Amino acid sequence: MSSANQGPRRIGQWLYLKPKHIDAYKECHAKVWPEVLEQIKDSNIKDYSIFLSLTPRPTLFASFKYVGNSFDEDMARMAANPKVQEWWQMTDGMQESPVEGATGSASGPGWWGQTEEVFYTE
Repeated sequence: MSSANQGPRRIGQWLYLKPKHIDAYKECHAKVWPEVLEQIKDSNIKDYSIFLSLTPRPTLFASFKYVGNSFDEDMARMAANPKVQEWWQMTDGMQESPVEGATGSASGPGWWGQTEEVFYTE
């Protein structure tokens, strides 16, 4: 995500899921920790979904609406939450980032690959 602090918008992201962790990833997301859900809400994120495609290789696509006015600040607050950090430690090990040089959700260039919205209709 760009470092610009823009207002409300839709965001799409993607990354790879390690095949041996598909079931564990689905299981942990069926029971997301309440502290993580609360931080997502407090970070001005709504309508957050993660989709899984199994072919040609397991790939996750995330989509959400950011409804705040300072994306960087909201994401910094999320990254500072110890429970979110614990969640990322668990889930990062199940994933492979498409971003060269990325080392995890909490550091380096973005862990999830970013997308450009090319079409939208309500």
